Amino acid sequence: MIAAPWGWLRTNGSAELSVGLDAFEVGFVGSGGVEVRCSLADAAAVRFERVPPIRSIPSYQGQRHNPGLYWSVKMSAHVEFESWLERDEALVLDFDPDVTGFAAQPFWLFWRDGQRSRSHAPDFFARRADGTGVVVECRPAARIKPRDEAAFVATERACTAMGWIYRRVSEHDPVWLTNVQWLAGYRHPRHRVDSTAAALVAAFAKSRPMIEGARSVGDPVVVLPVLHHLLWSKELIVDLSQRLESVSIVSAAAR
Repeated sequence: MIAAPWGWLRTNGSAELSVGLDAFEVGFVGSGGVEVRCSLADAAAVRFERVPPIRSIPSYQGQRHNPGLYWSVKMSAHVEFESWLERDEALVLDFDPDVTGFAAQPFWLFWRDGQRSRSHAPDFFARRADGTGVVVECRPAARIKPRDEAAFVATERACTAMGWIYRRVSEHDPVWLTNVQWLAGYRHPRHRVDSTAAALVAAFAKSRPMIEGARSVGDPVVVLPVLHHLLWSKELIVDLSQRLESVSIVSAAAR
């Protein structure tokens, strides 16, 4: 019998895979731009949310993918993406207040699939405020092939062994995403004017329509960019599951 990469356990007569840290290795870009390869156990000490991409994303005329760069306010740097879905997920990670940092194409994961050596580079690694790692795969469900599924399953097992969260993303809620994309246009710190921001927080101490609160502070042409920036930074709160409009109810975040 060919040895499985995780070893076999028997439970109630059925075969189940037993996950171990020694079943995997990890490759990432270390200091000086040199690729480092280590055990999965040793990878626990690596700040993958700060590493450069382990693989370059190709860009050529006529390709099916849509690569590019997303400027992250959280990282104060550009983050690479390989598709519109990855771009949207980079925006989601940037918007998530529980995420302290994230990186694209953070590492190679190596393992054996029977007698074959396999490798896979997840799309993103994110670090939560509590220190937990999150590995994210972005792929529309209709485009997941059997080989991809096997790689995703192996990656999820490695994450389980590490105590990391593993998440697959096939789409985002369109209304919510459209709202966040709009707010992302005001994510840069240049849109924050401290005096106006303080006045807006005070104006929305009690919930009220967006435009009403903006007008109470000053000319909406001047005030609304600051207001949108505060919605991005969660200093002001609005229901993003509904279409964002001038009459949307806004309130100051609880302190």
